[in-house]
Amino acid sequence: MWYDRKEEGYVDLAISARPNSSKNAFAGIYDDTLKICIKAPAVEGAANRELVKFLAKSFKIPKSEIRFLSGETGKRKRIRLPLNEKVEEFINGK
Repeated sequence: MWYDRKEEGYVDLAISARPNSSKNAFAGIYDDTLKICIKAPAVEGAANRELVKFLAKSFKIPKSEIRFLSGETGKRKRIRLPLNEKVEEFINGK
């Protein structure tokens, strides 16, 4: 499963980041991970910063609420975000 709901009002996402893409976009679910294309290159944390910015804007969450659980230096990441209405709609495919 590409997401894991936590009782504390959070959700953990398994993300496969694709840096150096033409635009920031959700690309779908592949191999139990959410594939996200990111414009920024994977240099000195630029792609991670762009990923956090994209998730914050997409789900209307403050950037400070988004946490890396693992994978900061790789393409496969686990990220924790607060579970709000936008995130719930995305998970449920609405």
